[in-house]
Amino acid sequence: MLWFVGLGISGIESISIETQKLLKNADVVYLEQFTSPISKSELTKIKKSVKGEFKIGKRWIVEDGKEILNNSKRKKVVLLTYGDPYIATTHIELRTRAIQNKIKTNTIHAASSITALVGECGLHYYKVGRIVTVMNDLKSMTTPYYAIYENALSGYHTILLLEYNQDAKFFFEPLDALSDLIETEKEQKRKVISPSTFAIIASRIGFKNQAITAGKISNLMKKSFGKPPHTIIIPGNLHFTESDALKVLAECIDVPFDNSKNIKKISNQMLEKYVPMVREALEEIAPHYQNSKEFQEVLENAELYIKDAEKFLEEGKDEVAILSIGYADGLVDALRIAKGLEPRM
Repeated sequence: MLWFVGLGISGIESISIETQKLLKNADVVYLEQFTSPISKSELTKIKKSVKGEFKIGKRWIVEDGKEILNNSKRKKVVLLTYGDPYIATTHIELRTRAIQNKIKTNTIHAASSITALVGECGLHYYKVGRIVTVMNDLKSMTTPYYAIYENALSGYHTILLLEYNQDAKFFFEPLDALSDLIETEKEQKRKVISPSTFAIIASRIGFKNQAITAGKISNLMKKSFGKPPHTIIIPGNLHFTESDALKVLAECIDVPFDNSKNIKKISNQMLEKYVPMVREALEEIAPHYQNSKEFQEVLENAELYIKDAEKFLEEGKDEVAILSIGYADGLVDALRIAKGLEPRM
């Protein structure tokens, strides 16, 4: 028998009576520590609650799973984790393998810091978009960068979980993560993140000394956020009730505002750049064909394609708009080449 049990966000003192009984009756209890840090005092309390064998479930033990599954075939085994047990995909995969091996499984769910922090910040959980983990590696930052971008386009909030390495006792600092996102913006240039972006840093959610601070990144950079764990939220479109709640529940350095309103689709950004460029190139080449009637139709078609691109963009038909400006660009380049001029782009 294999139980997947969540401790919630407040630790052993807030667990259910069912969980207390289970910990006393289990043959083996594995405490998973790689998804969330656990203090020494809390670890001691958990040990005292367990009557059977107690083991620390390091990442490799849970990911490999063989020891846990072998014990579960003949013993009552508990995999204990902070938060809810199925927030971690590793635990879902282990349960799947257990069922495939004819091992009976059961679950005790609990609150997760991910779900809790949204409410603690006063945000609406149904407006949370894709959740991503930010690693201490600038090269990997494009993934969270584009997650923020895609969520913001839909008005959704982005939760950024920060890298935690149990063995190295490493927590990625929130200000370092924000700094890396700004560096990524310099390369990607999609106007997703800037020093004026409104962000929330939720610290130690569920702990007695939890803190929530919100404001422009430039102002957050001047603050110290204390001990981990920390989580960053980049809000999308803020409903007025979210803004009102955030101002009460958090320390707001700046008045909350909408990060989504200035986010544009990549196609829109491309068209805003290329339509004027192609039009300028057409105006530049047109005088070279003043006395060439056979090319007037080509010039007219190029102009029509530019107008079509603008019209389709207004109608929200981005893909057709890009095709139209591409056709116009091709015609203009052909006209330039025919006169011995280099293409503009």
